[in-house]
Amino acid sequence: PADEPADEPADEPADEPAGMDFSAAAMKLTVDLNPDAVWDDGTPITIVDLQCTLDANLFTPGSLSTVGFDQIIGMEAGSSDKQAVIYFSTVYAPYKTLFNPILKASRHDDCKDVSLDFEDDPPDSGRAFKFQEFNAGQSILVANENYFGAPPVTDKIVFVPFADQDTELAALAAGEVDWISPQYDPSFAALAEQDIIGLDLAFGADYEGFYFQMSDDPTNIGPFANADYREAFYKSIDRVSAFEQIYVPIGGPDAPLLNCGPITPGPYCPDNATGPFAGNYDLAGAAAGLEAAGWTMGGDGFWVNPDGEVPEVRWIINTGNTRRESMQAYLIPLLAAAGFKVVPDNCDAACYFQQRLPALDYDMAMYISTAPPDPSYLTASFTCDQIPTEANDYVGQNSGGWCNEQASANLLEADETADQATREALIIEALELMAADHAMLPLFQFPASSIWRTDRLDDASASRDTINYMSVARSLPFMEDIDGDGQIVLGAEQWPECLNPVTECANSSWYVWTVSFPVMPGLWDTTNAQTFEATDLLASEPVAEVL
Repeated sequence: PADEPADEPADEPADEPAGMDFSAAAMKLTVDLNPDAVWDDGTPITIVDLQCTLDANLFTPGSLSTVGFDQIIGMEAGSSDKQAVIYFSTVYAPYKTLFNPILKASRHDDCKDVSLDFEDDPPDSGRAFKFQEFNAGQSILVANENYFGAPPVTDKIVFVPFADQDTELAALAAGEVDWISPQYDPSFAALAEQDIIGLDLAFGADYEGFYFQMSDDPTNIGPFANADYREAFYKSIDRVSAFEQIYVPIGGPDAPLLNCGPITPGPYCPDNATGPFAGNYDLAGAAAGLEAAGWTMGGDGFWVNPDGEVPEVRWIINTGNTRRESMQAYLIPLLAAAGFKVVPDNCDAACYFQQRLPALDYDMAMYISTAPPDPSYLTASFTCDQIPTEANDYVGQNSGGWCNEQASANLLEADETADQATREALIIEALELMAADHAMLPLFQFPASSIWRTDRLDDASASRDTINYMSVARSLPFMEDIDGDGQIVLGAEQWPECLNPVTECANSSWYVWTVSFPVMPGLWDTTNAQTFEATDLLASEPVAEVL
């Protein structure tokens, strides 16, 4: 990108599909942008930027996901360049999940390849804050003087990284930071007994699970590509005992084991107790299945395949996460006793979430996901065409490599279905197929946390978005500094090592919470009530019409 902002965009989009035939469109979405909406340099936000965002997500090599954008035939300007009429090939129900974030077109020489366009600088702002500084030690956000909505309550936000949770908690206790959102630990209760510490805990859309990398692509093939081995391994994990060992101390004796799949209890899993992943543990069945497939037990106690080989399972977690390290320490010996050779193969959070997961460079993974309000995220994460491979230039977010054509068809149909009951049935069946294919194992609906210094930060603003999918990013403009130092300092459990909002950089929750969501504009934001709301970028709620 150029060092200085480019000239103001022309009134007509550079890639305007002039004369394009939209007669085959199934739906159109009319978006009226706020006439006052500008980037932080004062240039207007227009349809040009929406077109650039569409092109970047569809065509950039290594794009994290094309889902939803691939349903758009094209767009055209309406009454002005502040009105975009977007045409879809299907009735795309989760359209509110698109166009957040939006890219600034004038920053990019070619919107169809933005893979190298965020090497040195963070994204441009169309929000209440803009970046003053970003480096390995901190990021500083300051009020965007050209913002077209309400100004932020506090003019300066500072994020600082922490290598581990203990250091983060100590920094809060010492007053080095004002707010943190660590993965929950029972010790938080004792911390919150201090008068100067506020604590908000709530169950929302966070869930943790085991994922088995099962791609049969030659560049990524591992032991779980073998269906017999994967099924036996799946049946050899005693989730109940692991849950009691690791999670009951967190959630208490009444905390339920998650049986829904990669989703939390609700309309798409109406009965968690009998969810499709319930009752997976079956050691006798695991052994019988392998023996029937020609496997034998070796003298060292590990299963040997018909070719005489003992598979080795590389289990990856992020180093420094004591809960996951404890899970490895607990389960690996039990799996060895069942005949499975499992080795820890861990790396730091940036390596794990931004490099190895997107590259499918692991066999077994364990991580927390935060689901947005609409279940369309399942399409991006679990359909066949979203598996990153050499053939598709490694585009896609299906980092588990699971491909079930019927499940993919269900998820795609659910995205194109407006009727809620039909959507629920389609997604529930897809989750049942996932369990039948032994693609993952859910563990726990995780409580989200906000912890803050009550002498530094207003309580209501500190706990405003504890379970919001967009997390603290949506709280930042409302956070009120009460100690008079003119800034709010927040701790981050992970730190992005790259800044691109389209590629694998954005595979980390802490990247979107600290980089793209705080500054990059979008059409809709999520809320703490798990709904969508129009942003200040819009003049009015967009109108979707079935054609």
